[in-house]
Amino acid sequence: MGQETERRFLVNKILWNELEKPEGTLYRQGYLLNEHDCNVRVRIAGEKGFITVKGTGEGITNLEYEYEIPKGDAEEMLVKFRPAGTEKTRYRLPASGGLTWEVDVFQNANEGLIIAEIELEQENQSFEKPAWLGQEITGEERYANSSLALRPYGQW
Repeated sequence: MGQETERRFLVNKILWNELEKPEGTLYRQGYLLNEHDCNVRVRIAGEKGFITVKGTGEGITNLEYEYEIPKGDAEEMLVKFRPAGTEKTRYRLPASGGLTWEVDVFQNANEGLIIAEIELEQENQSFEKPAWLGQEITGEERYANSSLALRPYGQW
């Protein structure tokens, strides 16, 4: 069964901007289905295409099934079927314990929003919080990418 256990945080923009970062990857994504309990996302991450089915789970663990698809197919689906989407640059930063922080710097209608997430092996797993982390937003629906596609941060 595909599962994703993650915690999400806002990022302190001042501290983030001062941080030396690796090169980021541009992500463009849209939603073919965007319901409260299930969404189907098409994503282009750099030179790769993906289709993902996400559903609600329990606690901070949700269902997630992601498959690589040809980039050309992903581009076509985004053009033909995407009612709304998001764009962001994702940075991957190593964390202790072999974990990775994924930090998304949003663009366009979500400009100004920076979210960090860390995927865990289990819900109660401990991890170090870097100084640039802000308020935890795990489970806050308005910060979900699927919600940001429909009601962008710039409209709050």
